[in-house]
Amino acid sequence: MNSKSTIEPQGGPVPAGQPPMGPPPGGRPQLPVTPRNSLVDEVRFLFSGQGMPYEKVCLTVTIVITVILCALLQGNISQDAPVAVIDLDNSAYSHELTSHIENSPYMHVTAVMNMPTDPKELCYRDKAIAVVYMPRGLEKDVYTGTATNIGVFYDFSNTALNSDVMSALNEIVGLENAAAQGDVGSTNDSLYGQIQLAERKLFNPQGSTSNGETLGFLFFFGSMFFTFATIGMVPRLRLTHQLDRILIEGTPLDIIIRLVPYALCLMTSFVLGLAILHTWGDLNMSGNIIAFVFIQIFYTMTVGMLSVFFGWTASNPGIASSRMILFIPGGFILGGATGPLSFFSSFTVALSHVFPLTWEFHFVRDIIQRGADLPALSREIGAFLLYIAAVIILFTWRFYKSRRTLLRRQAREAHHKAVLAETQA
Repeated sequence: MNSKSTIEPQGGPVPAGQPPMGPPPGGRPQLPVTPRNSLVDEVRFLFSGQGMPYEKVCLTVTIVITVILCALLQGNISQDAPVAVIDLDNSAYSHELTSHIENSPYMHVTAVMNMPTDPKELCYRDKAIAVVYMPRGLEKDVYTGTATNIGVFYDFSNTALNSDVMSALNEIVGLENAAAQGDVGSTNDSLYGQIQLAERKLFNPQGSTSNGETLGFLFFFGSMFFTFATIGMVPRLRLTHQLDRILIEGTPLDIIIRLVPYALCLMTSFVLGLAILHTWGDLNMSGNIIAFVFIQIFYTMTVGMLSVFFGWTASNPGIASSRMILFIPGGFILGGATGPLSFFSSFTVALSHVFPLTWEFHFVRDIIQRGADLPALSREIGAFLLYIAAVIILFTWRFYKSRRTLLRRQAREAHHKAVLAETQA
């Protein structure tokens, strides 16, 4: 037989140029390549724990969407949406009108100002989605039949934010006009009278997606891929045998500092995205870009620490990547990027602040869209710093817990080696 034409393995002749079938190095004997064997091999890998645990992830996503989000997003109308009132008339009639607004199921009066106030400032930190302006002489004009206007400033940072509030205010004014014409208690809110609403849309009057959906996706996808890049850091260091030395000789800062190049890339991408939306789109860049970048220093490092924290115990970077779902999408869904915050219960809004993206969207709306400066956001920044402190505490706890575990393991190994040496001696 010509040795160049065939090779004689245990399973029979195999054409030259093809590897013989046989047991792989240190592994199971290879099976013939058939659709059945391919399916069996992939199912075995799926449940082996060597990659993303998709069988768990798919069920977790289903439960989160159908159960948790169904409960959190059960409202589809504005319920007690925050409304501020600038009452320069300060009369019995203006007080009565304020009571009508407060009694509406769609609105809740959060502040009443009796002095001239910039309505934009009342919208900072989502304190109000609409500001009602009652001018001086309102009561006199109503009772003398003189035409008068009531101003309303709507926060249009989210185009779906004010639809219910608009309808409710139009209904209240219609009922007031009907009452002035002797039709007390009428539900006809289309009657024209001396009171008219003068509306002004703030922050995004053109209803542009550059100020809404596109802006939200910019920060969501940027944060998501930043997480993919950093969440496998500790598993990678463990696989390359660097983690043990860092735990023994280093501090948490030795891992946190590794996040800096990724954070710089993310901040650069955010600034580039804002520049493109402002130049080619119609983004209303109302705030100071330097103030926004300053906030991003804290945001990117916080997301990075959370990313490393959640991926710490994964056996490899592939498994760690699947844990992104635990802390990134929640802020996108509940942080005001996909729907008005007034649609959510107060409990849901408070709960959403466990996600870093919720804080990011607060600063995006206030600095980028509403033009707030850092002193005006001092309370929000202070709360964010407390959140960062909690993340640092969790990260430090994880580091030193891993160090203690490593030291105990090394002590056990040293003890076993000593016992074995004594036995052999």
